[in-house]
Amino acid sequence: MGRLIHFEIHVDDMERAKKFYGDVFGWTFEDWSDYAGMPYFGAVTGDASELGINGALMQRQSPPPEPGQAMNGYACTMGVEDYDAIEAKIMSSGGTVALPKHALPGMAWQGYYMDTEGNVFGIHQPDENAK
Repeated sequence: MGRLIHFEIHVDDMERAKKFYGDVFGWTFEDWSDYAGMPYFGAVTGDASELGINGALMQRQSPPPEPGQAMNGYACTMGVEDYDAIEAKIMSSGGTVALPKHALPGMAWQGYYMDTEGNVFGIHQPDENAK
């Protein structure tokens, strides 16, 4: 055991966060609030036959991170097929650039963004020709 099986993204505005992740990545959500005793929506991130995990959006329980604050936790990275198209969706959905697109030489394109809730996440497009 020890394999990552679930993630939680802390949010201030649940509907805004659901719209952001739904519009950008096509995630769908299941209301698990009664089970959790707080606003908590399970995030279905893809088909069960695909590699990856599901998670949840949960109501933030403390002040959000300050802009420019060092990372204090985990950054989730989503695999994408078309980096530039997903970046455009992120930006048009209210996200901002945290660390611009850069090559992981011989492996992929990587970059980091802030969602509408102030959380940092990454996107990763495999490309052995990246340089």
